[in-house]
Parts: sequence; structure tokens; C-alpha cells
Amino acid sequence: MSDQKPDGAILQRDKTTWAIVPRTPAGLLTPEFLENLAAVVRKYDIPLTKITSGHRLALVGVKAEDIEPIRAELNVGIGRALELCLHYVQACPGNSVCSLGVRDSLGMGQLLEQRLAEVELPAKLKIGVSGCPMTCSEGHVRDLGLIGKHSGWVVTFGGNSGGRPRIADLMGEGLDDEAAVALVDRLVEFYRVNAKKKERTARMVERLGIEAVKAAVLC
Repeated sequence: MSDQKPDGAILQRDKTTWAIVPRTPAGLLTPEFLENLAAVVRKYDIPLTKITSGHRLALVGVKAEDIEPIRAELNVGIGRALELCLHYVQACPGNSVCSLGVRDSLGMGQLLEQRLAEVELPAKLKIGVSGCPMTCSEGHVRDLGLIGKHSGWVVTFGGNSGGRPRIADLMGEGLDDEAAVALVDRLVEFYRVNAKKKERTARMVERLGIEAVKAAVLC
């Protein structure tokens, strides 16, 4: 096996095989993708296919030489899992199907993923977009959260669900789609410029103070 790490792959416990994550924006899957996925799993004898906590799929136990052929056959982008960038946008079904949904969380989730997918960041970034105040996509413990209400979007920032959990701070409410996206852009830019390398938003907010973030972003 080559000493070079395959792009976007995660070395497994056996130190021989890899896990890869096909890009599935907002967790949406088409019939064509599912058909290709089943064919690929059988063809390359992939031992484990797992839905992750971020509403993504991990193909685990992949041989290094099979990674690029698998990606070519699935014909989707790379879902980043270790790199310093957007990792995923969680999005609930929202008002497209859910009886509780009041906002288009799927549409917003796809828009944000497309908008931020190629942005280089100090550390990984996770976003949760929920179509109602039930907050099923866990925006209060994500770096960025969008929560739908009848009055508009609520935007939160600086949450974390890891070993040092932190509830995100309220940054805006009653926002239409355009205003919510604009606020997200400003928050991401502030984070990109002011965070230390590998510093998540929660730790940056604790270091700088949320009032400093608000003063810069909400002015």
C-alpha cells in the first residue's frame, strides 16, 4: 500500500483498510444513489455501511486501491470527516413533509452546504438546521444552528456536543431566508479570521467572549 493517505479517507483500527464518506448534502438520498450504493457495497465487498450521527453514510473497511473506483461509481463528492472545513449540515424534513415544520430546513440545509463546502476553516464546522422549535437537528449543540419559527429563522452560534458540551448563543431571530444566510456568512467569516488553528467555535467563543462576537457580527 502507498504511504500516501487517500484523500478524505480515515484509516481504520486494522491499519490496513479505510472509511470513506460519500457526500450526501442534508442527508438526502436519491434512488439512483441508493442503487449505486448497493451495487458498490456488493462489488467491493465492503463489510460495514453505517449511517453516522451527522446524517451521512460511512463505508467502512475499504481497501486503499478501491477508494477511487468506488467514488467514481457513486459519482458524488467527498464528505470530509477529518479536514478543517465544513463537515456536514444536519437537516430535518421541515415543512416539506413534517406536520410540525414551519420552515424549509431541507432547502436551507442544501443551500448552506453548497455555500460553505469549499471554505477553508480553522477547524471542523457542523451545522444543524431544524424546521421547527423542536430542534431535531440539534442546532443548540452545533457550531451553527438554524431553527425555524413562524416568525422566521433563529440563528445560534458556538454550540458543541463533544466532551466539553456547550449550548450555542442566540445571534438572531425572526429572520427571513436571505437575512439568515447573510448572518451565517458573517459568523463563518468571523470564525475563519479570529479562531486559532483547530479551535472549534465553542472554544473560540469562550476565549473571546460572546459579546465580542456580537459586537463584530451584529453591528
